[in-house]
Amino acid sequence: MLYRENGQFKSTYVADQQMLPILQDRALMALLLAFAFGVVPFVISDYVFLSLLIPFLILTLAAIGLNLLVGYCGQISIGHAAFMAVGAYAAYNLALRIPQLNFIVVLLLSGLIAAVVGMLFGIPSLRIKGLYLAVATLAAQFFMDWLFARVKWFTNYSPSGSVSTAPIELLGWKVDTPAEKYVFLLGVLVAFTLVAKNLVRGHIGREWMAMRDMDVAAEVIGIRPVYAKLTAFAVSSFYVGVAGALWGFVHLGSWEPLAFNLNVSLNLLFMIIIGGMGSLLGSYFGAAFIVALPILLNQVPAWIGVPVSTAMASHLEFMIFGALIVFFLIVEPHGLARLWAIGKEKLRLWPFPH
Repeated sequence: MLYRENGQFKSTYVADQQMLPILQDRALMALLLAFAFGVVPFVISDYVFLSLLIPFLILTLAAIGLNLLVGYCGQISIGHAAFMAVGAYAAYNLALRIPQLNFIVVLLLSGLIAAVVGMLFGIPSLRIKGLYLAVATLAAQFFMDWLFARVKWFTNYSPSGSVSTAPIELLGWKVDTPAEKYVFLLGVLVAFTLVAKNLVRGHIGREWMAMRDMDVAAEVIGIRPVYAKLTAFAVSSFYVGVAGALWGFVHLGSWEPLAFNLNVSLNLLFMIIIGGMGSLLGSYFGAAFIVALPILLNQVPAWIGVPVSTAMASHLEFMIFGALIVFFLIVEPHGLARLWAIGKEKLRLWPFPH
Protein backbone atom coordinates (compact mmCIF):
# COMPACT_ATOMS: atom_id res chain seq x y z
CA MET A 1 0.00 0.00 0.00
CA LEU A 2 2.75 2.45 -0.92
CA TYR A 3 0.30 4.15 -3.28
CA ARG A 4 -2.69 6.46 -2.95
CA GLU A 5 -6.22 5.87 -4.15
CA ASN A 6 -6.81 9.56 -4.91
CA GLY A 7 -8.25 10.38 -8.30
CA GLN A 8 -9.82 6.99 -8.97
CA PHE A 9 -13.44 8.03 -9.27
CA LYS A 10 -16.35 5.77 -10.17
CA SER A 11 -19.00 6.90 -12.63
CA THR A 12 -21.10 3.71 -12.86
CA TYR A 13 -22.60 1.25 -10.39
CA VAL A 14 -20.68 -1.59 -12.01
CA ALA A 15 -17.36 0.17 -11.42
CA ASP A 16 -18.37 1.04 -7.85
CA GLN A 17 -19.21 -2.59 -7.07
CA GLN A 18 -15.98 -4.08 -8.38
CA MET A 19 -14.35 -6.72 -6.22
CA LEU A 20 -11.05 -4.80 -6.43
CA PRO A 21 -12.02 -1.17 -7.08
CA ILE A 22 -8.45 0.19 -6.94
CA LEU A 23 -6.36 -0.15 -10.10
CA GLN A 24 -3.15 -0.96 -8.25
CA ASP A 25 -4.88 -3.75 -6.32
CA ARG A 26 -6.08 -5.31 -9.57
CA ALA A 27 -2.59 -5.11 -11.05
CA LEU A 28 -1.00 -6.64 -7.95
CA MET A 29 -3.54 -9.47 -7.89
CA ALA A 30 -2.92 -10.20 -11.58
CA LEU A 31 0.84 -10.30 -10.95
CA LEU A 32 0.37 -12.55 -7.92
CA LEU A 33 -1.77 -15.01 -9.87
CA ALA A 34 0.67 -14.96 -12.78
CA PHE A 35 3.54 -15.70 -10.40
CA ALA A 36 1.59 -18.47 -8.63
CA PHE A 37 0.58 -20.19 -11.87
CA GLY A 38 3.54 -19.40 -14.12
CA VAL A 39 6.61 -19.33 -11.88
CA VAL A 40 6.06 -21.35 -8.69
CA PRO A 41 5.49 -24.75 -10.43
CA PHE A 42 8.92 -24.48 -12.07
CA VAL A 43 11.08 -23.26 -9.18
CA ILE A 44 9.77 -25.03 -6.08
CA SER A 45 10.96 -28.47 -4.96
CA ASP A 46 8.68 -31.48 -4.59
CA TYR A 47 9.19 -31.43 -0.82
CA VAL A 48 7.77 -27.91 -0.54
CA PHE A 49 4.82 -28.86 -2.72
CA LEU A 50 3.97 -31.98 -0.74
CA SER A 51 4.61 -30.73 2.78
CA LEU A 52 3.61 -27.08 2.52
CA LEU A 53 1.79 -25.80 -0.56
CA ILE A 54 -0.63 -28.65 -1.27
CA PRO A 55 -1.87 -28.94 2.36
CA PHE A 56 -2.09 -25.15 2.52
CA LEU A 57 -4.32 -24.90 -0.55
CA ILE A 58 -6.71 -27.64 0.59
CA LEU A 59 -6.94 -26.42 4.18
CA THR A 60 -7.53 -22.88 2.95
CA LEU A 61 -10.56 -24.12 1.03
CA ALA A 62 -11.84 -25.91 4.15
CA ALA A 63 -11.18 -22.82 6.29
CA ILE A 64 -13.15 -20.64 3.84
CA GLY A 65 -16.07 -23.05 4.18
CA LEU A 66 -15.98 -22.95 7.97
CA ASN A 67 -15.53 -19.18 7.96
CA LEU A 68 -18.70 -18.74 5.90
CA LEU A 69 -20.62 -20.48 8.68
CA VAL A 70 -18.86 -19.27 11.83
CA GLY A 71 -17.39 -15.94 10.78
CA TYR A 72 -20.15 -14.66 8.50
CA CYS A 73 -23.28 -16.35 9.89
CA GLY A 74 -22.24 -16.71 13.54
CA GLN A 75 -23.15 -20.41 13.82
CA ILE A 76 -20.46 -22.15 15.87
CA SER A 77 -19.28 -25.54 14.60
CA ILE A 78 -16.57 -27.76 16.04
CA GLY A 79 -17.36 -30.83 13.94
CA HIS A 80 -16.62 -29.76 10.39
CA ALA A 81 -14.08 -32.51 9.82
CA ALA A 82 -17.12 -34.81 9.71
CA PHE A 83 -18.26 -33.07 6.53
CA MET A 84 -14.73 -33.36 5.14
CA ALA A 85 -15.05 -37.11 5.73
CA VAL A 86 -18.44 -37.15 3.99
CA GLY A 87 -16.92 -35.44 0.95
CA ALA A 88 -13.92 -37.77 0.89
CA TYR A 89 -15.92 -40.99 1.15
CA ALA A 90 -18.57 -39.72 -1.27
CA ALA A 91 -15.87 -38.93 -3.84
CA TYR A 92 -14.23 -42.33 -3.25
CA ASN A 93 -17.48 -44.24 -3.81
CA LEU A 94 -18.50 -42.14 -6.80
CA ALA A 95 -15.13 -42.68 -8.48
CA LEU A 96 -15.20 -46.39 -7.61
CA ARG A 97 -18.77 -47.22 -8.62
CA ILE A 98 -19.19 -44.78 -11.53
CA PRO A 99 -15.70 -44.66 -13.09
CA GLN A 100 -16.98 -42.81 -16.17
CA LEU A 101 -17.49 -39.60 -14.18
CA ASN A 102 -15.05 -36.76 -14.68
CA PHE A 103 -13.21 -35.89 -11.49
CA ILE A 104 -14.61 -32.35 -11.47
CA VAL A 105 -18.11 -33.84 -11.50
CA VAL A 106 -17.07 -36.17 -8.68
CA LEU A 107 -15.86 -33.17 -6.67
CA LEU A 108 -19.09 -31.24 -7.18
CA LEU A 109 -21.30 -34.24 -6.37
CA SER A 110 -19.32 -35.02 -3.23
CA GLY A 111 -19.71 -31.40 -2.17
CA LEU A 112 -23.47 -31.58 -2.76
CA ILE A 113 -23.73 -34.76 -0.68
CA ALA A 114 -21.77 -33.06 2.12
CA ALA A 115 -24.10 -30.04 1.80
CA VAL A 116 -27.18 -32.23 2.32
CA VAL A 117 -25.60 -33.86 5.38
CA GLY A 118 -24.57 -30.44 6.68
CA MET A 119 -28.12 -29.14 6.34
CA LEU A 120 -29.43 -32.12 8.34
CA PHE A 121 -27.04 -31.41 11.18
CA GLY A 122 -27.75 -27.69 10.82
CA ILE A 123 -31.44 -28.10 11.63
CA PRO A 124 -30.78 -27.77 15.42
CA SER A 125 -29.44 -24.25 14.71
CA LEU A 126 -33.05 -23.15 14.19
CA ARG A 127 -33.70 -23.69 17.91
CA ILE A 128 -30.34 -23.50 19.67
CA LYS A 129 -27.20 -21.42 19.35
CA GLY A 130 -23.86 -20.76 21.01
CA LEU A 131 -22.29 -23.60 22.97
CA TYR A 132 -25.40 -25.74 22.58
CA LEU A 133 -25.07 -25.59 18.81
CA ALA A 134 -21.36 -26.37 19.09
CA VAL A 135 -22.21 -29.55 21.00
CA ALA A 136 -24.79 -30.47 18.35
CA THR A 137 -22.19 -30.15 15.60
CA LEU A 138 -19.79 -32.18 17.74
CA ALA A 139 -22.37 -34.97 17.56
CA ALA A 140 -21.89 -34.96 13.78
CA GLN A 141 -18.19 -35.58 14.31
CA PHE A 142 -18.71 -38.61 16.53
CA PHE A 143 -21.52 -40.00 14.39
CA MET A 144 -19.54 -39.81 11.16
CA ASP A 145 -16.47 -41.33 12.80
CA TRP A 146 -18.63 -44.26 13.90
CA LEU A 147 -20.45 -44.56 10.57
CA PHE A 148 -17.38 -44.76 8.34
CA ALA A 149 -15.60 -47.12 10.74
CA ARG A 150 -18.52 -49.54 11.18
CA VAL A 151 -20.44 -49.53 7.88
CA LYS A 152 -18.10 -51.44 5.57
CA TRP A 153 -19.91 -50.45 2.37
CA PHE A 154 -18.33 -46.98 2.50
CA THR A 155 -14.83 -48.52 2.46
CA ASN A 156 -15.75 -51.13 -0.18
CA TYR A 157 -15.55 -53.84 2.51
CA SER A 158 -11.85 -53.25 3.11
CA PRO A 159 -10.63 -55.52 5.96
CA SER A 160 -8.38 -52.80 7.39
CA GLY A 161 -10.95 -50.01 7.01
CA SER A 162 -8.58 -47.95 4.88
CA VAL A 163 -9.22 -46.93 1.27
CA SER A 164 -6.91 -46.06 -1.61
CA THR A 165 -7.65 -43.83 -4.58
CA ALA A 166 -6.75 -44.05 -8.23
CA PRO A 167 -4.73 -41.31 -10.01
CA ILE A 168 -6.73 -38.25 -11.02
CA GLU A 169 -7.45 -37.73 -14.71
CA LEU A 170 -9.09 -34.63 -16.19
CA LEU A 171 -9.98 -34.82 -19.88
CA GLY A 172 -6.83 -36.77 -20.65
CA TRP A 173 -4.64 -34.81 -18.21
CA LYS A 174 -3.26 -37.12 -15.55
CA VAL A 175 -2.66 -35.09 -12.39
CA ASP A 176 0.27 -37.03 -11.04
CA THR A 177 3.34 -34.93 -10.19
CA PRO A 178 3.39 -32.55 -7.18
CA ALA A 179 3.59 -29.51 -9.51
CA GLU A 180 0.52 -30.67 -11.45
CA LYS A 181 -1.38 -31.26 -8.22
CA TYR A 182 -0.44 -27.76 -7.08
CA VAL A 183 -1.68 -26.14 -10.30
CA PHE A 184 -4.94 -28.08 -10.17
CA LEU A 185 -5.56 -27.22 -6.51
CA LEU A 186 -4.68 -23.57 -7.06
CA GLY A 187 -7.19 -23.32 -9.89
CA VAL A 188 -9.91 -24.91 -7.73
CA LEU A 189 -9.11 -22.60 -4.80
CA VAL A 190 -9.15 -19.44 -6.94
CA ALA A 191 -12.52 -20.40 -8.43
CA PHE A 192 -14.08 -21.20 -5.06
CA THR A 193 -12.66 -18.04 -3.50
CA LEU A 194 -14.27 -15.92 -6.23
CA VAL A 195 -17.61 -17.63 -5.61
CA ALA A 196 -17.32 -17.13 -1.85
CA LYS A 197 -16.38 -13.46 -2.27
CA ASN A 198 -19.42 -12.81 -4.42
CA LEU A 199 -21.67 -14.73 -2.04
CA VAL A 200 -20.68 -12.66 0.97
CA ARG A 201 -21.05 -9.43 -1.06
CA GLY A 202 -24.55 -10.41 -2.22
CA HIS A 203 -27.89 -10.59 -0.49
CA ILE A 204 -27.18 -14.07 0.92
CA GLY A 205 -24.02 -12.84 2.61
CA ARG A 206 -25.84 -9.82 4.04
CA GLU A 207 -28.50 -12.14 5.45
CA TRP A 208 -25.82 -14.28 7.06
CA MET A 209 -24.15 -11.26 8.64
CA ALA A 210 -27.48 -9.94 9.87
CA MET A 211 -28.16 -13.28 11.60
CA ARG A 212 -24.67 -13.17 13.09
CA ASP A 213 -25.02 -9.63 14.46
CA MET A 214 -28.55 -9.93 15.90
CA ASP A 215 -30.83 -12.73 14.79
CA VAL A 216 -33.98 -11.29 16.42
CA ALA A 217 -33.58 -7.94 14.65
CA ALA A 218 -32.81 -9.72 11.38
CA GLU A 219 -36.06 -11.68 11.66
CA VAL A 220 -38.00 -8.49 12.41
CA ILE A 221 -36.80 -6.84 9.18
CA GLY A 222 -37.89 -9.84 7.11
CA ILE A 223 -34.92 -12.20 6.99
CA ARG A 224 -35.99 -15.82 7.36
CA PRO A 225 -33.80 -17.63 9.92
CA VAL A 226 -34.58 -21.02 8.39
CA TYR A 227 -33.34 -19.93 4.96
CA ALA A 228 -30.31 -17.99 6.22
CA LYS A 229 -28.98 -20.59 8.64
CA LEU A 230 -29.59 -23.65 6.49
CA THR A 231 -28.05 -22.03 3.42
CA ALA A 232 -25.01 -21.14 5.51
CA PHE A 233 -24.70 -24.76 6.66
CA ALA A 234 -25.23 -26.02 3.10
CA VAL A 235 -22.66 -23.74 1.45
CA SER A 236 -20.15 -24.25 4.25
CA SER A 237 -20.52 -28.05 4.12
CA PHE A 238 -20.25 -27.97 0.32
CA TYR A 239 -16.89 -26.18 0.53
CA VAL A 240 -15.63 -28.46 3.28
CA GLY A 241 -16.86 -31.56 1.45
CA VAL A 242 -14.93 -30.58 -1.69
CA ALA A 243 -11.89 -29.90 0.50
CA GLY A 244 -12.27 -33.34 2.08
CA ALA A 245 -12.40 -35.01 -1.33
CA LEU A 246 -9.26 -33.13 -2.40
CA TRP A 247 -7.55 -33.95 0.90
CA GLY A 248 -8.19 -37.65 0.34
CA PHE A 249 -7.49 -37.88 -3.39
CA VAL A 250 -4.72 -35.34 -3.88
CA HIS A 251 -2.90 -35.13 -0.56
CA LEU A 252 -3.35 -38.46 1.24
CA GLY A 253 -4.01 -40.95 -1.56
CA SER A 254 -5.14 -43.49 1.04
CA TRP A 255 -6.77 -42.92 4.40
CA GLU A 256 -8.81 -44.40 7.23
CA PRO A 257 -11.73 -42.88 9.19
CA LEU A 258 -9.39 -41.43 11.83
CA ALA A 259 -7.88 -39.18 9.13
CA PHE A 260 -10.85 -36.84 9.71
CA ASN A 261 -11.03 -36.89 13.50
CA LEU A 262 -11.79 -34.19 16.05
CA ASN A 263 -8.26 -32.77 15.85
CA VAL A 264 -8.88 -31.78 12.23
CA SER A 265 -12.09 -29.98 13.26
CA LEU A 266 -10.26 -28.09 15.99
CA ASN A 267 -7.44 -27.16 13.61
CA LEU A 268 -9.98 -25.70 11.19
CA LEU A 269 -11.45 -23.66 14.02
CA PHE A 270 -7.97 -22.49 15.06
CA MET A 271 -7.34 -21.35 11.48
CA ILE A 272 -10.26 -18.96 11.36
CA ILE A 273 -9.68 -17.70 14.92
CA ILE A 274 -6.02 -16.92 14.30
CA GLY A 275 -6.51 -15.81 10.69
CA GLY A 276 -9.64 -13.77 11.30
CA MET A 277 -13.31 -14.66 11.48
CA GLY A 278 -15.52 -13.04 8.90
CA SER A 279 -12.61 -12.60 6.47
CA LEU A 280 -11.72 -14.68 3.43
CA LEU A 281 -8.18 -13.34 3.59
CA GLY A 282 -8.06 -14.50 7.20
CA SER A 283 -8.74 -18.06 6.01
CA TYR A 284 -5.57 -17.86 3.90
CA PHE A 285 -3.54 -16.46 6.78
CA GLY A 286 -4.83 -19.02 9.26
CA ALA A 287 -4.21 -21.99 6.98
CA ALA A 288 -0.70 -20.75 6.17
CA PHE A 289 0.06 -20.38 9.87
CA ILE A 290 -1.28 -23.82 10.83
CA VAL A 291 0.61 -25.55 8.00
CA ALA A 292 3.88 -23.66 8.41
CA LEU A 293 4.18 -23.70 12.21
CA PRO A 294 4.97 -27.44 12.67
CA ILE A 295 7.55 -27.29 9.87
CA LEU A 296 9.17 -24.20 11.38
CA LEU A 297 9.29 -25.79 14.83
CA ASN A 298 11.11 -28.77 13.35
CA GLN A 299 13.51 -26.83 11.11
CA VAL A 300 14.33 -23.47 12.73
CA PRO A 301 15.86 -24.79 16.00
CA ALA A 302 18.26 -26.97 14.00
CA TRP A 303 19.24 -23.98 11.84
CA ILE A 304 20.27 -21.99 14.90
CA GLY A 305 22.02 -24.93 16.57
CA VAL A 306 19.36 -25.81 19.16
CA PRO A 307 18.01 -29.27 18.29
CA VAL A 308 14.47 -29.97 19.49
CA SER A 309 12.99 -33.46 19.73
CA THR A 310 9.84 -34.40 17.85
CA ALA A 311 7.86 -34.71 21.09
CA MET A 312 9.06 -31.29 22.27
CA ALA A 313 8.12 -29.73 18.93
CA SER A 314 4.64 -31.25 19.21
CA HIS A 315 4.18 -29.85 22.72
CA LEU A 316 5.45 -26.44 21.62
CA GLU A 317 2.95 -26.49 18.75
CA PHE A 318 0.02 -26.97 21.13
CA MET A 319 1.37 -24.33 23.53
CA ILE A 320 1.77 -21.76 20.75
CA PHE A 321 -1.69 -22.51 19.35
CA GLY A 322 -3.27 -22.04 22.78
CA ALA A 323 -1.35 -18.86 23.53
CA LEU A 324 -2.19 -17.33 20.15
CA ILE A 325 -5.88 -18.17 20.45
CA VAL A 326 -6.03 -16.48 23.86
CA PHE A 327 -4.05 -13.52 22.51
CA PHE A 328 -6.26 -12.96 19.49
CA LEU A 329 -9.49 -13.44 21.41
CA ILE A 330 -8.40 -10.79 23.94
CA VAL A 331 -6.30 -8.34 21.92
CA GLU A 332 -7.51 -8.65 18.33
CA PRO A 333 -10.63 -10.85 17.85
CA HIS A 334 -10.47 -10.35 14.08
CA GLY A 335 -7.10 -12.09 13.85
CA LEU A 336 -4.24 -11.67 11.43
CA ALA A 337 -6.52 -10.25 8.76
CA ARG A 338 -7.26 -7.25 10.97
CA LEU A 339 -3.55 -6.74 11.70
CA TRP A 340 -2.96 -6.79 7.94
CA ALA A 341 -5.68 -4.18 7.44
CA ILE A 342 -4.18 -1.97 10.17
CA GLY A 343 -0.79 -2.20 8.49
CA LYS A 344 -2.31 -1.13 5.17
CA GLU A 345 -4.00 1.83 6.86
CA LYS A 346 -0.68 2.89 8.39
CA LEU A 347 1.02 2.72 5.00
CA ARG A 348 -1.69 4.88 3.48
CA LEU A 349 -0.62 7.69 5.82
CA TRP A 350 3.13 7.06 5.83
CA PRO A 351 5.28 9.15 6.02
CA PHE A 352 2.73 11.76 7.12
CA PRO A 353 1.31 11.54 10.66
CA HIS A 354 -2.11 12.93 9.68
